[in-house]
Amino acid sequence: MIRQTLLSLILGTASLAVAGQTLPESAKVGQFYAGCQAYTFKAFDLMTALEKIAAAGGKTVEFFPGHLLSKTDPKSKFDHNTTAEQRTPVKAKLKELGLTPVGYGVVRLPNNEEECRKIFDFCKDMGVGVVVSEPADDAFDLIEKLVKEYDIKMAIHNHPKKPLDRSYRYWDPEYVLSLVKDRDARMGSCADIGHWVRSGVKPTDAIKLLKGRIFDSHIKDLDAFGVREAKDMVWGTGQSDIPAVLNLYAEQGFMGPLDAEWEKDWETSLPDVTKCMEFVKNFKPTTTK
Repeated sequence: MIRQTLLSLILGTASLAVAGQTLPESAKVGQFYAGCQAYTFKAFDLMTALEKIAAAGGKTVEFFPGHLLSKTDPKSKFDHNTTAEQRTPVKAKLKELGLTPVGYGVVRLPNNEEECRKIFDFCKDMGVGVVVSEPADDAFDLIEKLVKEYDIKMAIHNHPKKPLDRSYRYWDPEYVLSLVKDRDARMGSCADIGHWVRSGVKPTDAIKLLKGRIFDSHIKDLDAFGVREAKDMVWGTGQSDIPAVLNLYAEQGFMGPLDAEWEKDWETSLPDVTKCMEFVKNFKPTTTK
């Protein structure tokens, strides 16, 4: 009974505040806020990708920089360099499909205030609450200044360990924590579950370490652990232990955004992404508290 009461308190919040953004109940898939990183459908223009996210049952979207904006103009790109006029139809499409924008990335944040402000201004205009980045090493003071000013979170993304580039350390959750633990509370992690698995990092260990600093999560279930070339599988069927991940997220009070990021079968992945959304929709978190 105590466990169930605690779980109800965790899950019973009417909406989730993501920095200055409040996610509506309509952004939930089951008990989590969930949808797709638009990179899943990078083979299509942005408008078509949004339609596919909605068709899969997703309710949230994380944009990525450089997505083809219009199939009629192969040079058009959707990113922080777009004009307000270019963004207007995207906003309308989101409204039409009932999708909530939650993130933008992975985008580089350099130690250049003018360039970083473009990114934060774009997110503010699009209603996005999390900038997902692998920042320049010398940019953290600037980033801290901007997250305070804009009330928009910055989440450090992790790609897999790079055997030929030992200077790349964002794969390591301990290193990520060391960069943000003494910084503003709006600086944290975009937990890419699949890339941790590829790096030989047990996702639940990383999540426990980063408790309270996870603002966004790219979810991948993979067919092998510790293998850089591991491939996507439907959530709940691979080696990422997605049920344990979701249970731990619920325990910590992090109910998303969860972003499906499917990275194979680029033009035919919709049925599998739909199964992933069905998995989270039907998933009932438990707690060990």
